[in-house]
Amino acid sequence: MRALYDSKSKTIDDRGIKALLSDEAKYNTWLMFESVLAQAQAELGFIPRSAAGEIKEKAVIENIDFEEMSRIYQKIGHGFVPFLKVLVNACSEESGKYIHYGITTQNIQQSSQLYMMKTVHNKFMLLLSEILENLSGLAEKTKHMVMPGRTHGRHAIPITYGYKVAVWISDFIDCSQRMKECEKRVFTIMMGGAVGAFNTMPGIGLEVQKRVAELTGMYAMEVPSRNLSTHKLEYMTNLALMANICHKIGEEVYSTTLEEIAEVSEGFTKGTVGSSTMPHKINPKLAKGIIANSQKLYSLPGVGMYSAVRPYEGDSSSYMLFDGLIEEALELTTEVLLRTEELTRTIVPHEERMLHNVMRNKGLDNTEYVMMKMAEKLGKDKAHSLLYEEAIKTAADGEDFYTNLTKNDTITAAFSNEEIKAMLDPRAYIGLSVEIAEKEAKRGSAAAQEIKKNYQ
Repeated sequence: MRALYDSKSKTIDDRGIKALLSDEAKYNTWLMFESVLAQAQAELGFIPRSAAGEIKEKAVIENIDFEEMSRIYQKIGHGFVPFLKVLVNACSEESGKYIHYGITTQNIQQSSQLYMMKTVHNKFMLLLSEILENLSGLAEKTKHMVMPGRTHGRHAIPITYGYKVAVWISDFIDCSQRMKECEKRVFTIMMGGAVGAFNTMPGIGLEVQKRVAELTGMYAMEVPSRNLSTHKLEYMTNLALMANICHKIGEEVYSTTLEEIAEVSEGFTKGTVGSSTMPHKINPKLAKGIIANSQKLYSLPGVGMYSAVRPYEGDSSSYMLFDGLIEEALELTTEVLLRTEELTRTIVPHEERMLHNVMRNKGLDNTEYVMMKMAEKLGKDKAHSLLYEEAIKTAADGEDFYTNLTKNDTITAAFSNEEIKAMLDPRAYIGLSVEIAEKEAKRGSAAAQEIKKNYQ
């Protein structure tokens, strides 16, 4: 496996994804496509039905002599022909004539890899539904938890934690739509032969390819050229975009678990050790794995773009690279999504600490609120200048904001001291944070149910 693992990786249920990426799964998929190809060709009269029937019967992994396959590989140095030879040997001489009939290695290998990717994709979509459910519950739970909104790493104006979670929900809903919409372009099969022009079966090639796609639940490439790689790039890019949302959550958790901020913490299992020398350490293990694996994943589509432009109708250097890139992308994404699901399910928000942090500026975070109230009397520009002077005096000189406001004749002419104090309470200026959290919680829950209905 090519993802980045740590001790936390050993405790996470992989939902069966790693088995879907195993060598056994690969060989079973090769066998399936050889069998289905023969069936499609027989239905269209290109090979005998009896041969297709025997190929289907014998194309099971128990009939593959892997020792003989390895011996042939050492002799001829081809990555797929040894597999074909042992499959031919498993059949009668007559039926063996029609194995891999009229196609080329890449037709089976690429179709198989994209089929395997589709099975993993279904697992990814279900994980997305779990993440959306987790976030919907979290948004509802934290919709009233007031905290500082931050821009450029500094306090801006108050929000609730539920609003922050609503942003993630919205992002993930868009992501799920992208992932579903790309399926018709990505999960395609090719049976066009050596250069994709159906030279060996011009009369029925398109129909054979269409039938293979139907039998495997895939789509047929419009032009089955071995030179096309943009659909692979599109899917890897979508995986990177999905990981980017997870990464955003991971970074947020990683930084806000700092003792100086302490607004949330990862769920902690008693007995977990964080350091070999510092007994007190409790590290954000889920978040760090999300961050590291996401960062590695981002590089893969760019590498693929250099290879996607290789000239002519096929290039084995490009196949070699894309085989590795796709496998790596799926493994990295698996680690990212598994960790994000657990993180969003077990994250612990600290309401008192959030309120403590938003109160630290003693009302400065509500400067905009006071300014907008003054703008009703003075206009926006004059109100901004007025509040700027008082705010900077407070921030730069360490003076008390409330005291400074109550000393300003223009402000006290408009508001009583009690009204000024009320305007400086962060809980009075959270906009539509609660309403947006509630709305996105409902949308997230509905999206999760829709995904489950389509992919379970």
